[in-house]
Amino acid sequence: MFLIPSLMGVFLFMTPVPHTDGITIPIAVLKDFLLGLIGDQIGLVVASALVLSALASIVTKLLRPQAVLQNNFLNSLLNPSWVWFSIRLLGAIFVLMVMTSTGPEFIAGETTGAFVFTELMPTLFAVFIFAGMLLPLLTHFGLLELIGSLFTKVMRPLFGLPGRSAVNCLASWLGDGSVGVLMSSKQYEEKCYTQREAAVIGTTFSAVSISFSLVVIAQVGLDSMFVPFYLTVCLAGFVVALIVPRLPPLSNKKDLLIDGTERTEDAEVVPEGQSVLAFGYQNALNTAAKIDSLGSVLLVSVKNAFDMVFGVLPVVMAIGTMGLIVAEYTPLFAWLGMPFVPLLELLQIPFAKEASETMVVGFADMFIPSIIAAGIDNDMTKFVIAALSVTQLIFMSEIGALLLGSKIPVNAFELFVIFLLRTLVSLPVIAGVAHLIF
Repeated sequence: MFLIPSLMGVFLFMTPVPHTDGITIPIAVLKDFLLGLIGDQIGLVVASALVLSALASIVTKLLRPQAVLQNNFLNSLLNPSWVWFSIRLLGAIFVLMVMTSTGPEFIAGETTGAFVFTELMPTLFAVFIFAGMLLPLLTHFGLLELIGSLFTKVMRPLFGLPGRSAVNCLASWLGDGSVGVLMSSKQYEEKCYTQREAAVIGTTFSAVSISFSLVVIAQVGLDSMFVPFYLTVCLAGFVVALIVPRLPPLSNKKDLLIDGTERTEDAEVVPEGQSVLAFGYQNALNTAAKIDSLGSVLLVSVKNAFDMVFGVLPVVMAIGTMGLIVAEYTPLFAWLGMPFVPLLELLQIPFAKEASETMVVGFADMFIPSIIAAGIDNDMTKFVIAALSVTQLIFMSEIGALLLGSKIPVNAFELFVIFLLRTLVSLPVIAGVAHLIF
């Protein structure tokens, strides 16, 4: 009960395999298979899910059906707070505008709503289906207990986090940051992480995948430098993970569980006289022994998938579109980037003024900085912008919106502050490496 499901989880979420687009993980292959199977109808499927989510929420809010309100899962899924209810409706409205080409250009245009709907939503839909269904292989059969015991002496001193968080990082790094956010949120809901731990893991270890990093460096025309580029990203990410969680707002988060109670015991602390491996293995077996039937795990899997598709996808559509509207149609991000000019000049980055325009715009979408950087005639500046856009991590068109739509205790203002802190900490590291390379 422990070994077989856990090995399946490791294979699906963490094992690199060759694919047509290079090295990826099996969950990504399944995602591509589903998208290929649905084909051109994927837009209609995604739109239907968002509209159905909005309509079901409207019915629940207006008619208050007892069958929904008295069911914990349905109530949490279809009866969100008024703020999230409004955002869910907005996501459905944006989708209908894009699908029918009836909305204003600034909402439904190719660089705003249509971009989120066509480029991000299909991928997230497929990822949510498979990640939601298969995630219990990692979380319910003892693997996290084993990894937690093995890695607690690394993760606790360095990052102040449970050892099990190493699994979140690895799944994100090899696969997709959205998987990391999903794992963190579910573990927080199951009282495995405190508020501080969930916020730190969600904003620090839901890393950008290797495959997307390759897309970013290719966009700026530096494909041949991928190895030094990705090593730079890893180094900067490590430094950020050491420093930013020790600063507000993350350091101000409480070490309380989701229900406000304190953790009574740390299951990862190894007793005196027992080896780390033996203790972790026994914990894993104890967790696997709690599984009374595979049907109960399957029910959790189905709930995960519905929660992500009906609950989180509309949030990504609404917040992602609004973020891109601000980036494309207002000078806000350009203004916010102006204070970075002196810092870039101090770090001796060429074309400092042009580069400053990319410093904050990545908060809307990670890919925008590399698009702007492609027009700058200096490889060193392109390298710095591309590496920084990846290490900034929090962008509202996907990861930021996912975090806001999850149960992880962070708000939009805190995400923006964390984004700025990640930028300020990682920029000198990236610039230093760039000066060594160029």
